Amino acid sequence: MTQATAAVRPAAGAGSMGRWWGAMGATGGAVVALVVLVLANAVFTPNFATTSNFWNILFQLSVTLLVAVGMTLVIATGGIDLSVGSVMAISAAVAAVTVDQGLMVAIPLALLAGCAVGLLNGAFVSYFKVQAIVVTLATLLAGRGLAQIINRDGALITINDPGFLVLGRGHVGPVPVQVLIAAAVVALAVFVLRSTPFGRYVLAAGGNPAAARLAGVPVTRTVITVYVMSGALAALAGLVEASRLGASAAARIGQGAELDAIAAVVVGGTLLSGGRATLLGTVVGALIMQVIATSFNMLLIPYAWALAFKALIILFAVYLQLPRRV
Repeated sequence: MTQATAAVRPAAGAGSMGRWWGAMGATGGAVVALVVLVLANAVFTPNFATTSNFWNILFQLSVTLLVAVGMTLVIATGGIDLSVGSVMAISAAVAAVTVDQGLMVAIPLALLAGCAVGLLNGAFVSYFKVQAIVVTLATLLAGRGLAQIINRDGALITINDPGFLVLGRGHVGPVPVQVLIAAAVVALAVFVLRSTPFGRYVLAAGGNPAAARLAGVPVTRTVITVYVMSGALAALAGLVEASRLGASAAARIGQGAELDAIAAVVVGGTLLSGGRATLLGTVVGALIMQVIATSFNMLLIPYAWALAFKALIILFAVYLQLPRRV
C-alpha cells in the first residue's frame, strides 16, 4: 500500500507541474524569454543597458503597442484585423490634409476615419458572416489605395503644426509623449477587459459564440465594437507616426504594422482561436520584438536575421498554444 502510494506521488507532482505550466501558458514563456533577452544583451551588447537605450526601446515600440492593443481585443473574439497598417496611413493622410483647419478638426476626423474602417470590417464579419481574414485583407488593399488618393496621389505632405508634432516628438520630463499615450491606452484596455461587462462579453464571444448568445451576450454588437476600437487605435497610431515623421507618407506609414501587432499578441499568449486574452502579455510580446530589433541593430547584424529570429519566436509561441495532455 505504501509502495503504491509512493509510486503515485511523482506522477501527481508531474501533473501539478504540468497544470502550473498550463496556467502560465505562452505568457509565462514570453516573460522568461524577455528576461533572458535583456540579460544577454546587457552582457554582450555594448551600450544596451543604458537609460537612453531604455527610452529608445519604449519610444520605438509605442506605435506597435497601440495597434497591438486593438489587435488583442479582435483576436480575443476569434477574429483578425489585417487592415490596421492601412488605417494608420489613412488617418495620417486625413490629418495632413486637414491640419490647416486646426487640431480640433484634423485629429477627430482622422480618428473617425479609423472607426469607419473598423465599423465596415465588423459589419461584414458579424452581419454577413464573411471571414475576418478576407474582409480585412480587402480593406488593407483598399485602405492603402484610399490613403494615397487622400494624400494627393501618394505625394509626401509635410506637417509643421507645433501642436500636432507634440504627439510624436514631445516629452514630459524624460518620458516621450507617445510612450505616455501607449501606457494610458494599455491601462485603460486592461481595466475594460478585466473589470467591465464588455470585457467579459469579448472573451465570451471568442470562446463560444453560440453559448454566449444563449446567455444573453450581445455577440454581434461586441464583435463590431472591437473592430471599431481596433480601427480607432490604429488611427491613433497613424497620428503618432505622422507626428514623429513630421509628414504623411501614404506608401510608408503603417507598412507591416499588422504583422508586428499580431506577432506581439501571439507571443504574449493571447489565443488565436479566441476566448482568452492577456494585454500585459501583449506588452511583453511587443517588448520582445523590439528588444530583438534594437539589439540586432546595435550589433550591426542585418535586419533580415532579426526577421528570421522573430519568425522562430512566433512559431514557438504558437507551439505553446497547442493543446497538450497533462
